[in-house]
Amino acid sequence: MSITVGRRPLTRDEVVAVARHDAPVAIDADALTAMAATRTLIEGLADDTVPHYGVSTGFGALATTHIPVDKRAQLQRSLVRSHAASSGPEVEREVVRATMLMRLATLATGRTGARPLVAETYAAVLNAGITPIVGEYGSLGCSGDLAPLAHCALAVMGEGEVRDAAGDRVPAADALAAAGIHPLELREKEGLALINGTDGMLGMLCLALADLDALVATADLTAAMSVEGQLGTDAVFADDLQALRPHPGQATSAANMRAVLAGSAIVASHRTDDCTRVQDAYSLRCAPQVHGAVRDTMAHADLVARRELASAIDNPVVTLDGRVESNGNFHGAPVAYVLDFLAIAVADLASMSERRTDRFLDVARNAGLPAFLAHDPGVDSGHMIAQYTQAGIVSELKRLAAPASVDSIPSSAMQEDHVSMGWSSGRKLRRSIDGLTRVIAIEALTAARALDLRAPAPAPVTASVIATLRAEVEGPGPDRYLAPEIERAVVLTRTGALLDAARAVAPTLV
Repeated sequence: MSITVGRRPLTRDEVVAVARHDAPVAIDADALTAMAATRTLIEGLADDTVPHYGVSTGFGALATTHIPVDKRAQLQRSLVRSHAASSGPEVEREVVRATMLMRLATLATGRTGARPLVAETYAAVLNAGITPIVGEYGSLGCSGDLAPLAHCALAVMGEGEVRDAAGDRVPAADALAAAGIHPLELREKEGLALINGTDGMLGMLCLALADLDALVATADLTAAMSVEGQLGTDAVFADDLQALRPHPGQATSAANMRAVLAGSAIVASHRTDDCTRVQDAYSLRCAPQVHGAVRDTMAHADLVARRELASAIDNPVVTLDGRVESNGNFHGAPVAYVLDFLAIAVADLASMSERRTDRFLDVARNAGLPAFLAHDPGVDSGHMIAQYTQAGIVSELKRLAAPASVDSIPSSAMQEDHVSMGWSSGRKLRRSIDGLTRVIAIEALTAARALDLRAPAPAPVTASVIATLRAEVEGPGPDRYLAPEIERAVVLTRTGALLDAARAVAPTLV
């Protein structure tokens, strides 16, 4: 399926399709026409004696420096070369591809004044599977993600290094030549148009939301498994009780948990007068409230992402009535805030999952299960250290929840005296999501082990999930090398295999 850029704003799913799954990109013909029209406005300013930012002046604190006509093409090349100044570990391929796609989408709005050729070359590079090498550090999130975007522009100019479609690190010029792509020779304003946007942080937001859609549903699943494995009650998840506090995310998570627990003989066996438990611990009873709050936070972040996907971010920008105006739309605060907000929600979701796991391992709280779910407690340690791993990750997630967007370090000789740090917000959220995946996987592994030690049979949904786990990980028994089993559970969680197993029985899970 080809993704057409320029006809309308991209959707989050389309961003993921191109960034993660290499969906081909096409540019709408009307968008190319609009680009050509606004390009004529920029070319009309090229010889103007009146200074125009980014066309006939320097950049940032050098905006008052007049650039002679014969040096204005060099100005654009110099801008890209000097701003391609990142450092540190290589940024993931999907993030770089998302960044390039976001910039292409802005070019296709026709508001940047770049030639159609620029957009066509970006699309060609994406379709060829060529990925510029970008270091982790270099963006302050204002004036956009300058260094990451500059590395992308540098590669399209045929300079710097890239990964080719095979994943090999090669000079950009060689990769372009092999793909039959002519390097761009930038003209007035085009270097600026290629680096001035929130594209990296927005790309990371779209990818994070896609991951969290599945992870929050999987957390609902594992929470329900924990309720079942700890002989909890499903009565507190009743729809009429949830409706007394009408948060939409809470209603969704409670419905998911009811669907997972439906038909559980274990839960049913404790709906008798003989059961003396009045109510369950918060990590069980309040799961819909916490998971639901995460869902509602995601809904707000998704709203911001959709608004940003509909934006044309550049400075200066060509307005709809043909003016070329400076502006501050490149500031990353709207995206930075929700990236940080999601990191807080992720940390709390993982924290609750770890607490449920810990309850399984404590004989004072696990309703008759062996200590640490060990085969022979004392000789065997069971899942004791798996919970340690969870605890270490959760501690890290709490540190990552500290917002990057509250920090600002002035730059460009105080011209850029307040910055968003949104790129940093996105980078730490990606690490947070990886940690959450691992925490949920360990809860699933632990709940499955506990349910294997229970009688009678678990709910049909739970049984399907356990069967999927058991295809990769053996059931209870003497201690084994645990790390590979945890990693297999992580893969099943990350790929959505556990959720797919649940949905095969309960298609209503969302």
